Amino acid sequence: MDQAGVNDDWSMRDVIAHLTGWQRWLVTRLQAAEGGQPEPPPPWPADLTSEDDSNTWVYESNRQRTIRHVLNDAHDVHEQLLAVLQALPEDCRIESIEAKFHVIWVNDQRFAVGEFFHHFHDDHAADVRAWLGGVAQGA
Repeated sequence: MDQAGVNDDWSMRDVIAHLTGWQRWLVTRLQAAEGGQPEPPPPWPADLTSEDDSNTWVYESNRQRTIRHVLNDAHDVHEQLLAVLQALPEDCRIESIEAKFHVIWVNDQRFAVGEFFHHFHDDHAADVRAWLGGVAQGA
């Protein structure tokens, strides 16, 4: 879990911490939307405006943490996400843009379903599979 090379220099711990960091912010945003509050700022410093800079901040904030802490954190955030999704109001709207692209509206806030599920699949799964294949072959 700590071996680098899954996604460039990232280990599986780093990928999990990355996904957890973004999902934590999603939970915070969903909670605010449910309460009719404005979108909260992201957890990273306000001067970080690019996604790459935000990802670097998440990486640097987590790289010294143990795998146990990262996995516990991931579990807690997933539990929070599940609770928030289960508590969505009856009047939240699900809109189909295309067959594979849906958005959820909570009050006046729009959330792409990809924020919940697609990021790992679209951006990290191939790297993880390739890395696991190399590990299995002893590379």
